Amino acid sequence: MTTHVPLMLRSLFAIAVLAASALAQRGDARMTGLVVDKATGAPVPKAEIILISDRRSVVSDSMGRYLFDDVPSGLVRFVVRAAGFPATSLSVALAHNESMARSIELDSSATGRSAAQRLPSVVTEGKATRGPRYADFEHHMATGRGQYLTREQIELNGYNSLQDAMRNLRGVNVDCGGGLGCFIRMARAPMQCKPDYVVDGMVNNSFGPATPIRDIEGIEVYTGPSEVPGEFAGRNAGCGVVVIWTKAGPSRKKP
Repeated sequence: MTTHVPLMLRSLFAIAVLAASALAQRGDARMTGLVVDKATGAPVPKAEIILISDRRSVVSDSMGRYLFDDVPSGLVRFVVRAAGFPATSLSVALAHNESMARSIELDSSATGRSAAQRLPSVVTEGKATRGPRYADFEHHMATGRGQYLTREQIELNGYNSLQDAMRNLRGVNVDCGGGLGCFIRMARAPMQCKPDYVVDGMVNNSFGPATPIRDIEGIEVYTGPSEVPGEFAGRNAGCGVVVIWTKAGPSRKKP
Protein backbone atom coordinates (compact mmCIF):
# COMPACT_ATOMS: atom_id res chain seq x y z
CA MET A 1 0.00 0.00 0.00
CA THR A 2 2.74 2.47 0.92
CA THR A 3 4.32 2.08 -2.54
CA HIS A 4 1.17 3.59 -4.10
CA VAL A 5 1.04 6.70 -1.89
CA PRO A 6 3.49 8.77 -3.99
CA LEU A 7 1.51 7.91 -7.14
CA MET A 8 -1.76 8.95 -5.48
CA LEU A 9 -0.21 12.19 -4.29
CA ARG A 10 1.09 12.94 -7.77
CA SER A 11 -2.38 12.30 -9.22
CA LEU A 12 -4.02 14.57 -6.66
CA PHE A 13 -1.42 17.25 -7.32
CA ALA A 14 -2.01 17.04 -11.09
CA ILE A 15 -5.77 17.40 -10.57
CA ALA A 16 -5.20 20.44 -8.35
CA VAL A 17 -2.93 22.04 -10.95
CA LEU A 18 -5.50 21.50 -13.68
CA ALA A 19 -8.25 22.96 -11.51
CA ALA A 20 -6.13 25.99 -10.66
CA SER A 21 -5.31 26.47 -14.34
CA ALA A 22 -8.99 26.37 -15.26
CA LEU A 23 -9.81 28.94 -12.59
CA ALA A 24 -6.95 31.16 -13.74
CA GLN A 25 -8.46 31.26 -17.24
CA ARG A 26 -11.63 32.81 -15.86
CA GLY A 27 -11.24 36.55 -15.65
CA ASP A 28 -13.22 39.54 -14.46
CA ALA A 29 -14.18 40.98 -17.86
CA ARG A 30 -17.50 40.47 -19.60
CA MET A 31 -18.85 40.78 -23.12
CA THR A 32 -22.46 41.39 -24.06
CA GLY A 33 -24.38 42.31 -27.18
CA LEU A 34 -26.34 40.90 -30.08
CA VAL A 35 -25.74 38.24 -32.69
CA VAL A 36 -27.14 39.46 -36.00
CA ASP A 37 -27.31 38.40 -39.63
CA LYS A 38 -24.84 40.60 -41.53
CA ALA A 39 -26.93 40.40 -44.70
CA THR A 40 -30.29 41.42 -43.20
CA GLY A 41 -29.59 42.86 -39.75
CA ALA A 42 -32.03 40.36 -38.21
CA PRO A 43 -31.18 38.93 -34.75
CA VAL A 44 -29.88 35.35 -34.67
CA PRO A 45 -31.31 33.24 -31.82
CA LYS A 46 -29.61 30.13 -30.43
CA ALA A 47 -26.16 31.13 -31.68
CA GLU A 48 -23.38 29.50 -29.64
CA ILE A 49 -20.43 31.71 -28.64
CA ILE A 50 -17.50 29.52 -27.59
CA LEU A 51 -14.43 30.79 -25.71
CA ILE A 52 -11.55 28.91 -27.33
CA SER A 53 -9.22 28.97 -24.30
CA ASP A 54 -11.43 26.82 -22.07
CA ARG A 55 -14.36 25.82 -24.35
CA ARG A 56 -16.94 27.56 -22.19
CA SER A 57 -19.91 28.80 -24.19
CA VAL A 58 -23.11 30.80 -24.03
CA VAL A 59 -26.14 30.79 -26.33
CA SER A 60 -28.01 33.84 -27.64
CA ASP A 61 -31.65 34.20 -26.64
CA SER A 62 -34.72 34.57 -28.87
CA MET A 63 -33.82 38.23 -29.55
CA GLY A 64 -30.20 37.42 -30.42
CA ARG A 65 -28.87 38.79 -27.12
CA TYR A 66 -25.96 37.17 -25.28
CA LEU A 67 -23.93 37.72 -22.11
CA PHE A 68 -20.52 36.15 -21.48
CA ASP A 69 -19.22 36.62 -17.91
CA ASP A 70 -15.81 35.82 -16.36
CA VAL A 71 -13.83 36.40 -19.55
CA PRO A 72 -10.05 36.78 -19.13
CA SER A 73 -8.46 40.10 -20.07
CA GLY A 74 -6.10 40.46 -23.01
CA LEU A 75 -6.63 39.16 -26.54
CA VAL A 76 -9.48 36.66 -26.34
CA ARG A 77 -10.65 34.41 -29.17
CA PHE A 78 -14.12 33.02 -29.78
CA VAL A 79 -15.85 30.80 -32.32
CA VAL A 80 -19.50 31.58 -33.09
CA ARG A 81 -21.81 28.96 -34.58
CA ALA A 82 -25.49 28.94 -35.52
CA ALA A 83 -27.68 26.75 -37.69
CA GLY A 84 -27.71 27.97 -41.28
CA PHE A 85 -24.57 30.11 -40.92
CA PRO A 86 -20.87 29.35 -41.48
CA ALA A 87 -18.81 29.32 -38.27
CA THR A 88 -17.17 32.66 -37.55
CA SER A 89 -14.02 33.38 -35.55
CA LEU A 90 -13.83 36.50 -33.38
CA SER A 91 -10.89 38.12 -31.59
CA VAL A 92 -11.51 40.75 -28.91
CA ALA A 93 -9.07 42.77 -26.78
CA LEU A 94 -10.48 43.14 -23.26
CA ALA A 95 -9.07 45.28 -20.48
CA HIS A 96 -9.02 44.27 -16.81
CA ASN A 97 -12.57 44.38 -15.39
CA GLU A 98 -13.96 45.73 -18.69
CA SER A 99 -17.59 45.31 -19.73
CA MET A 100 -17.69 45.43 -23.52
CA ALA A 101 -20.78 45.72 -25.72
CA ARG A 102 -20.05 43.93 -28.98
CA SER A 103 -22.34 42.96 -31.84
CA ILE A 104 -21.44 39.73 -33.62
CA GLU A 105 -22.26 39.40 -37.31
CA LEU A 106 -22.90 36.07 -39.01
CA ASP A 107 -23.15 36.03 -42.79
CA SER A 108 -26.18 34.16 -44.11
CA SER A 109 -25.37 35.23 -47.68
CA ALA A 110 -22.37 32.88 -47.63
CA THR A 111 -24.78 29.93 -47.46
CA GLY A 112 -27.50 31.30 -49.71
CA ARG A 113 -29.79 31.60 -46.72
CA SER A 114 -30.12 35.40 -46.86
CA ALA A 115 -33.59 36.80 -47.08
CA ALA A 116 -34.32 39.53 -49.58
CA GLN A 117 -35.60 41.91 -46.90
CA ARG A 118 -33.14 44.39 -45.48
CA LEU A 119 -33.86 45.12 -41.82
CA PRO A 120 -35.09 47.57 -40.79
CA SER A 121 -35.73 49.12 -44.20
CA VAL A 122 -39.04 50.74 -44.97
CA VAL A 123 -40.26 51.38 -48.51
CA THR A 124 -42.67 54.22 -49.01
CA GLU A 125 -44.50 55.45 -52.09
CA GLY A 126 -46.16 58.74 -52.93
CA LYS A 127 -46.09 61.75 -50.65
CA ALA A 128 -44.72 61.78 -47.09
CA THR A 129 -46.95 60.17 -44.45
CA ARG A 130 -45.44 61.86 -41.38
CA GLY A 131 -46.12 65.45 -42.28
CA PRO A 132 -44.09 67.93 -44.34
CA ARG A 133 -41.35 68.30 -41.70
CA TYR A 134 -40.33 64.68 -42.27
CA ALA A 135 -40.41 64.82 -46.08
CA ASP A 136 -36.62 64.40 -46.30
CA PHE A 137 -36.74 61.40 -43.95
CA GLU A 138 -39.44 59.76 -46.08
CA HIS A 139 -37.50 60.54 -49.26
CA HIS A 140 -34.29 59.04 -47.92
CA MET A 141 -36.10 55.85 -46.88
CA ALA A 142 -37.53 55.50 -50.38
CA THR A 143 -34.05 55.60 -51.93
CA GLY A 144 -32.99 52.44 -50.07
CA ARG A 145 -29.58 53.84 -49.07
CA GLY A 146 -28.60 53.46 -45.44
CA GLN A 147 -30.66 51.92 -42.64
CA TYR A 148 -33.72 53.34 -40.93
CA LEU A 149 -35.67 53.15 -37.70
CA THR A 150 -39.10 54.71 -37.29
CA ARG A 151 -40.86 55.73 -34.09
CA GLU A 152 -43.18 52.72 -34.50
CA GLN A 153 -40.21 50.32 -34.60
CA ILE A 154 -38.59 52.01 -31.60
CA GLU A 155 -41.76 51.66 -29.53
CA LEU A 156 -42.47 48.12 -30.73
CA ASN A 157 -39.02 46.90 -29.65
CA GLY A 158 -39.03 48.82 -26.35
CA TYR A 159 -35.66 50.51 -26.91
CA ASN A 160 -34.54 52.64 -23.96
CA SER A 161 -31.79 54.74 -25.56
CA LEU A 162 -30.31 55.66 -28.92
CA GLN A 163 -27.44 53.23 -28.33
CA ASP A 164 -29.90 50.46 -27.47
CA ALA A 165 -31.86 51.07 -30.68
CA MET A 166 -28.76 50.91 -32.86
CA ARG A 167 -27.31 47.68 -31.48
CA ASN A 168 -29.38 45.67 -33.98
CA LEU A 169 -28.24 47.55 -37.06
CA ARG A 170 -25.84 46.04 -39.56
CA GLY A 171 -22.30 47.41 -39.39
CA VAL A 172 -22.86 49.36 -36.16
CA ASN A 173 -20.90 48.76 -32.94
CA VAL A 174 -21.74 50.13 -29.51
CA ASP A 175 -18.47 50.47 -27.59
CA CYS A 176 -18.59 50.75 -23.80
CA GLY A 177 -15.98 50.88 -21.06
CA GLY A 178 -13.21 53.04 -19.72
CA GLY A 179 -15.59 55.04 -17.54
CA LEU A 180 -16.69 57.11 -20.55
CA GLY A 181 -20.04 55.44 -21.07
CA CYS A 182 -21.12 53.94 -24.37
CA PHE A 183 -20.70 55.43 -27.81
CA ILE A 184 -21.65 54.42 -31.32
CA ARG A 185 -18.94 53.51 -33.83
CA MET A 186 -19.35 52.15 -37.32
CA ALA A 187 -17.73 48.73 -37.75
CA ARG A 188 -15.64 49.92 -40.70
CA ALA A 189 -14.47 53.11 -38.96
CA PRO A 190 -11.14 53.35 -37.11
CA MET A 191 -11.11 53.18 -33.33
CA GLN A 192 -12.23 56.42 -31.64
CA CYS A 193 -13.65 57.63 -34.98
CA LYS A 194 -17.14 58.76 -34.05
CA PRO A 195 -19.88 59.47 -36.58
CA ASP A 196 -21.39 62.86 -37.26
CA TYR A 197 -24.83 63.44 -35.73
CA VAL A 198 -27.35 65.46 -37.69
CA VAL A 199 -30.38 66.45 -35.59
CA ASP A 200 -33.36 67.91 -37.46
CA GLY A 201 -31.12 68.90 -40.38
CA MET A 202 -28.29 70.45 -38.35
CA VAL A 203 -24.97 68.88 -37.32
CA ASN A 204 -25.05 68.57 -33.52
CA ASN A 205 -22.41 66.22 -32.14
CA SER A 206 -23.02 67.41 -28.57
CA PHE A 207 -26.75 66.72 -28.33
CA GLY A 208 -27.01 63.95 -30.94
CA PRO A 209 -25.67 60.98 -28.95
CA ALA A 210 -27.78 61.96 -25.91
CA THR A 211 -31.08 62.55 -27.72
CA PRO A 212 -33.84 61.04 -25.52
CA ILE A 213 -35.32 58.02 -27.27
CA ARG A 214 -38.87 59.18 -26.53
CA ASP A 215 -38.26 62.35 -28.59
CA ILE A 216 -37.12 60.52 -31.72
CA GLU A 217 -39.46 60.22 -34.70
CA GLY A 218 -36.96 58.61 -37.07
CA ILE A 219 -33.31 57.59 -37.40
CA GLU A 220 -31.15 57.29 -40.51
CA VAL A 221 -27.83 55.45 -40.27
CA TYR A 222 -25.07 55.58 -42.89
CA THR A 223 -22.10 53.38 -42.00
CA GLY A 224 -19.62 54.71 -44.55
CA PRO A 225 -18.92 57.51 -47.02
CA SER A 226 -20.29 55.54 -49.99
CA GLU A 227 -23.75 55.56 -48.38
CA VAL A 228 -23.87 59.14 -47.07
CA PRO A 229 -26.12 61.51 -49.06
CA GLY A 230 -24.35 64.62 -50.32
CA GLU A 231 -26.25 66.90 -47.94
CA PHE A 232 -24.72 65.07 -44.94
CA ALA A 233 -21.18 64.68 -46.28
CA GLY A 234 -19.47 66.68 -43.53
CA ARG A 235 -16.05 66.49 -41.94
CA ASN A 236 -16.68 63.13 -40.24
CA ALA A 237 -18.66 61.43 -43.02
CA GLY A 238 -15.86 58.86 -43.31
CA CYS A 239 -16.77 57.71 -39.80
CA GLY A 240 -20.45 57.40 -40.70
CA VAL A 241 -23.45 59.63 -40.13
CA VAL A 242 -26.43 59.26 -37.78
CA VAL A 243 -29.39 61.42 -38.76
CA ILE A 244 -32.03 61.98 -36.06
CA TRP A 245 -35.48 63.45 -36.59
CA THR A 246 -37.20 64.55 -33.40
CA LYS A 247 -40.84 65.15 -32.61
CA ALA A 248 -40.20 68.67 -31.34
CA GLY A 249 -37.74 69.94 -33.91
CA PRO A 250 -38.13 73.25 -35.73
CA SER A 251 -40.94 73.38 -38.25
CA ARG A 252 -40.00 73.25 -41.92
CA LYS A 253 -39.91 76.80 -43.31
CA LYS A 254 -41.76 77.63 -46.48
CA PRO A 255 -39.62 79.04 -49.32
